[in-house]
Amino acid sequence: MDSRQVKTPKYMVYCVLVACIGSFCNGWTIGCSNLPGQVTHACPTGSQHLANPALPDCLPMSTSLWGFAVASFCVGGLVGGVTGGTIQTRLGRKKTIIYNTAGWILGGLLLGVSINVPMFIIGRILCGFSCGLGSLTTPTYIGETSSIRSRGAMGTLNQFFIVIGILLSSIIGLPTSNVPFWRVNYAIVAIPAIIQAILMPSCVESPRWLLSNHCIEEARHALQKLRGTDMSIQNEFYEMVEGQLGTAHAQKSFHDLKSMSINEKEDITVHDEMEKNTLSKVDNDTMEQQQQHGFTAPKNKDSDENEKKTLDHETSTIVITEGDPVQDDSHHDEGLHKHMNMIEIFTDPLIRRIAFVVLIHHAIQQLSGMNAVMYYSTTIFKSAFNDDMAKYMAIATTAVNFAVTMAAVVFMDRMGRRPLLLLAEIGACLFSFLLVIGYAFNIPALLVISVFMYVASFAIGIGPIPWLITSELTPTYASSSVGAVATGVNWAMNFLIGQIFPVIFEAISGYSFAIFGTICFLAFGFTYFMLPESKNRSIENIVQGFERHSHQQDPSNKVEE
Repeated sequence: MDSRQVKTPKYMVYCVLVACIGSFCNGWTIGCSNLPGQVTHACPTGSQHLANPALPDCLPMSTSLWGFAVASFCVGGLVGGVTGGTIQTRLGRKKTIIYNTAGWILGGLLLGVSINVPMFIIGRILCGFSCGLGSLTTPTYIGETSSIRSRGAMGTLNQFFIVIGILLSSIIGLPTSNVPFWRVNYAIVAIPAIIQAILMPSCVESPRWLLSNHCIEEARHALQKLRGTDMSIQNEFYEMVEGQLGTAHAQKSFHDLKSMSINEKEDITVHDEMEKNTLSKVDNDTMEQQQQHGFTAPKNKDSDENEKKTLDHETSTIVITEGDPVQDDSHHDEGLHKHMNMIEIFTDPLIRRIAFVVLIHHAIQQLSGMNAVMYYSTTIFKSAFNDDMAKYMAIATTAVNFAVTMAAVVFMDRMGRRPLLLLAEIGACLFSFLLVIGYAFNIPALLVISVFMYVASFAIGIGPIPWLITSELTPTYASSSVGAVATGVNWAMNFLIGQIFPVIFEAISGYSFAIFGTICFLAFGFTYFMLPESKNRSIENIVQGFERHSHQQDPSNKVEE
């Protein structure tokens, strides 16, 4: 069976789940300060050592200082995201994920045993650094190792584990919002980080990263292990090599592999000849023309017509001729693509267009106002319920996020990225304006429903898809730099919203959500016209689509034609 048709091989799913442990740590870091926040910086006993002689009961801080202490992890996240491109390019995706656990382990321990405010802030920054680096490396690793047919679901697991981390930190925050157990709530993040550091060495490195470093045999072995030993990977691997090294180098690599394991290849050749003889009885002329002087991967004859149309590129047979000279392709045959830095991605026309689409969607994710809605939700719930019930309703909001993100995992590879993202953006637009109406006319029920539905709209598309398309749209030689800039934009917009929203909200209150509704409306238009569908397409095929679009728009090409 062609590996491009496989969905969820067990080892691949295992590697994705292990990588997503870092996403859980990310979510825990985001949510762990919500419920225990008050007792952390304003407990009745202050800095006294009543619960533990070695540690103060809490760390007294002013409201502004506490706000900075909580938000300081965004500073670490910004640094981790921007520098992450260079780190994961040099070390590889696998090693970066392993080393990245150190930030959560050290940061969690510092938070748990903090005796003063600087110690607490340093712990938050360390955790934030790992969150930033992890938000780049984890989606990259998942995108480069997942099968074509399940890449959407696997990519959405990244956001799903973040939401699980936020939800569990809120649930565990209820019994730990007291002295001295608030410390435990912050330190727990070190446990899953240690588990990931232990399990990740059992996962393979990204085949695409290995290819980008000319480790062709290692890449082939990694891909075979990810797809299963009974899967035929030659067509998928050929596309990967062609995307990295060009057509000529791809064919040369296959011939080199053939000469390295001649006995194995001779057995395969004999088997292919037997297949040819059998098939020729059915359609002798067609099969002779198709397989003369080459070898092909057998097609899945059970695939229906609709699947063939959807996966037109992926199901095509790749023929590698042995005697004929390689056709010159000026774009693909220039050799190995050099890794691009963060300046070069804006000078290359192809990568600049891809980066533009990715960066705008990352900005939209934060500017859509999710963090602002979550912040305002407490005030909304207090207007309709008492303080205790409002606390549980806030947890219910996170539960809605969890449930809808789970649905996104299921539907991502069925509906596609574009439909889900368009649905999410128009939904977020609608319910943002309903929030304004509910505020203007003082309708608590409408406010509560709008919060839940806005969160659902965000979770089904705006939350997971920007991280997913970062690795799907970008070729490997530019993925680290594009991902680093995208992660930096994401964290910068996160910080920006956190700083300016309270000011805007204080000035115009609930009417401020009209701004987010307008942004979501504009985002709908941008997605509709600019984002290609990536469902059931290889990364190389998606990039070729951008290449064709750039070629059609280039006036010089039209003149030559």
